[in-house]
Amino acid sequence: MAAAWLPFARAAAIGWVPISPNPMPPPPETRCDGSGRIVINVSGRKYETWRHMLEKYPDTLLGSNEKEFFYDEGNDEYFFDRDPDLFRHILAFYRTGSMHFPRQECLTSFDEELAFFGIMPEIIGDCCYEDYRDRRRDAAERLMDERMSEAGDLDELLTLREKMWRAFENPHTGTVALVFYYVTGFFIAVSVIANVVETVPCSPKPGTVTILQCGDRYHEAFFCLDTACVMLFTVEYILRLYAAPDRCKFMRTIMSVIDVVAIMPYYVGLLFKDDSLTGMFVTLRVFRVFRIFKFSRHSQGLRILGSTMKSCASELGFMVFSLSMAIIIFATIMFYAEKDSPGTKFYCIPAAFWYTIVTMTTLG
Repeated sequence: MAAAWLPFARAAAIGWVPISPNPMPPPPETRCDGSGRIVINVSGRKYETWRHMLEKYPDTLLGSNEKEFFYDEGNDEYFFDRDPDLFRHILAFYRTGSMHFPRQECLTSFDEELAFFGIMPEIIGDCCYEDYRDRRRDAAERLMDERMSEAGDLDELLTLREKMWRAFENPHTGTVALVFYYVTGFFIAVSVIANVVETVPCSPKPGTVTILQCGDRYHEAFFCLDTACVMLFTVEYILRLYAAPDRCKFMRTIMSVIDVVAIMPYYVGLLFKDDSLTGMFVTLRVFRVFRIFKFSRHSQGLRILGSTMKSCASELGFMVFSLSMAIIIFATIMFYAEKDSPGTKFYCIPAAFWYTIVTMTTLG
C-alpha cells in the first residue's frame, strides 16, 4: 500500500485540494494485462517497461497504485504531463536502483520531478551526490541573498568584509561595486591591448633607420600605462584577499593564482635591472598574457564555459588521450617510412609530430 502522504504530494497534479476536509477517494485497482509490461507517456514521449520493476519501490508514485489516477483507458497507457528529458533519469532509477544527477539540467526542475514521483533526493548515487549537494547549496545561498536584498535587510546583517566580498562576487548589489566592476574590466582590456600593440613595429626614431617595436619606441608611455594597470590590479587583489571569508582557500583558487601571475612580472622587473637577466625578463613578460583570463571574473559566458569544461573533464581527457595515441602511431609510421630518404625532415619521431598533428586536426 502506498504511503499516506503520497496523495497529498501529488494533489495539485490531478486537480484536488490537499486541505480538503473530506478523505480522498481510494485509487483504482492495479491493472494487469498478462504480459507485465506497461506504457508510460510523458508529454508525448513513450516509455515501455516492466511493471514488476516499478513495484519494487511501493512508496513512489510509479510503484504504487496511485499511478492508476493517470491511466488513459483509450490509449492503454499512463500519461504524465512532465519533463520527458528528466523522466529518463527517473526510469533509470527503477531499472538500476541508482539515481544519477544530470549536471546539464536545471536543479530546481530535477527536484520538482523527484518530488512529483515521490523519490527522495537521498537515494542519489555517491558518484553524483556531492555535485548535487554543492549545486543545491549554491542555489539556496543565491535565493537567500535575493530574498535578503529584496527585504532591504542585507546592509544591517553583514559586516564590512562581508559587504565587500558580496560586492566583488555580485557587482550589481550597489552602484560603487558596479562602477569598480566596469573600471576593472576596462583596465583589463587596456592591459591586454597594450600587451599586443607594444610588439607592433613602429617608425624609427629621428636620425636613425632602425625600426623598433612600439614597446621600445614609446617605452615610457607603455611603462606608465602598465604601472597604472598593475596598481589597480594590485589594489583589487588586496581588497579581495581582505574580504575573502577564508583567505587561505582564496589564495589557492585558480583566479587568485591568475591575479598573482598577472601582476608578478611588473614587480620582479622593478627589483632586477641587470641586463644579464634579459632571458628571465622575456619569460616574465610572457606571463602578462595571463591577464586575459581576468576577463572570466567579468563574463558570465566565460564562467559557464569553464564550468562546462570542468564537468566534461573526463571526456576531454579521453579525447586528448586518443589523439595522442594516434599522433604517436602515425608519427612512428612516417619516421620509419622516410628515414632512409635523403633530405628528409622526419629525422626523428618527435620531428614527425607536427606533421601528424596538423594533418589530423585540419584534414581529419
